[in-house]
Amino acid sequence: MITSEIRVRFAPSPTGMFHVGGARSALYNWVIARQGGGRFVLRIEDTDAERNRPEWTDGILQALAAIGIDERDPAFEGPYFQSHNADRHREVAQRLFTEGAAYYCDCTREQTVERTGSEQRGYDGHCSDRALAFEPGRALRFRTPREGVTTVVDLVRGEPAFPNEAMEDFVIARGDGSPLFVLANVVDDVDQRVTHVVRGEEHLSNTPKQQLLWEALGVTPPVWGHLPVIVNEKRQKLSKRRDKVALESYLAEGYLPEAMINYLMLLGWGPKDDVEIRPFAELAELFRLEEVNSSSAFFDVKKLSAINAEYIRALPVEEFVRACEPWLKAPAAPWAEEAFDPAVFAEVAELAQTRITVLGDITKNIDFLFLEEPETDGTAWAKTMGETAAPLLADVRKRLVETAWETEALKEAVTEVGTAYGLKLGKAQAPVRVAVTGRTVGLPLFESLQVLGRERVLARIDAALAKLA
Repeated sequence: MITSEIRVRFAPSPTGMFHVGGARSALYNWVIARQGGGRFVLRIEDTDAERNRPEWTDGILQALAAIGIDERDPAFEGPYFQSHNADRHREVAQRLFTEGAAYYCDCTREQTVERTGSEQRGYDGHCSDRALAFEPGRALRFRTPREGVTTVVDLVRGEPAFPNEAMEDFVIARGDGSPLFVLANVVDDVDQRVTHVVRGEEHLSNTPKQQLLWEALGVTPPVWGHLPVIVNEKRQKLSKRRDKVALESYLAEGYLPEAMINYLMLLGWGPKDDVEIRPFAELAELFRLEEVNSSSAFFDVKKLSAINAEYIRALPVEEFVRACEPWLKAPAAPWAEEAFDPAVFAEVAELAQTRITVLGDITKNIDFLFLEEPETDGTAWAKTMGETAAPLLADVRKRLVETAWETEALKEAVTEVGTAYGLKLGKAQAPVRVAVTGRTVGLPLFESLQVLGRERVLARIDAALAKLA
């Protein structure tokens, strides 16, 4: 393989939702390709016919596009499908056999255990000199070196060395002749002229085998880089059975793609100046694979949310309004479609923008504006509707009947009523907020009252007084 162009590959399997760890690997590969003026090769490793589904492939393409990786960029190449290369994989397997780098084996696991006397030991090389030909049921094994070590030059992990004597003669093709992933992966990388393999730490144990295969094919192995495993708050590897790991899930909640990209870039690496929240273009310019930390990376949802909130606040209001659209209609929105008024939302959008962490929070912050009656939080009601709540609300109502319907006048009216009860504004406005919005937290109260209008505010106070009575 002779190439001066950097060619990286991202090779996901279409067997489920798009893992955030995969998204991190894709981004790092994307950056490396663009930094070197090279190519990002997308290869769908779809040889697991029982688990692969077309919708998962579509999901991979859509998720990558969401984080800015798609065919619109000239650095993008693919997608290729591993299943289309099955004949090529078989051809290379036979070449390795013909050249003596592999041999056929008819041993069962039980026979190997009987010979070695151990369940833990690997294959003992029994068939390496038997010169067996292919027959159905005979696996094809790669002939590993018996002495020395295989050293992997890894830009993240240094030069881990693997004793060859600890590696068994591993299977590269099954008894039916179909090649295993370890061989198919190498063949595809060689044929697609991949120069850098940057992937998760869990693949490191496969690397010495793959490197031996590269060398057996007479090709210089790629530059390796194994990224740190991503863990949860208990320092356990993120698991789709236990943790929220799908990129699609975060985007569906209202995490902005730009914020997700920013955060994923920081999982194992960070700018030397410690300025973490910055445009992708800057992160991509600063990123260096050799600076990636080899220790595990904690997926901190609180930090992700804080970064997302910063990105939301930085949006021009018009963009924020557009970004909220999926959460302003069914099924996300609890109000009737005809009840929603874009003009009313536009009036409070800037206020809401500073108070939400994810876009999906917008509905619970503004639902009181578009519901016939507010959805009242029981805990909030119990906390605020004490002995003085009914008379205070009644006096507030009297003032609001004649008060000028603008923010400062409304605030002054509630403040004066509260003072008469010996209450500061925070305590005085709490029953009013719960009566009108259903919650103790949300948008600024007096701006909310102004937008909601006198008639609806008075009606909700009346309803609260009736409930208290």
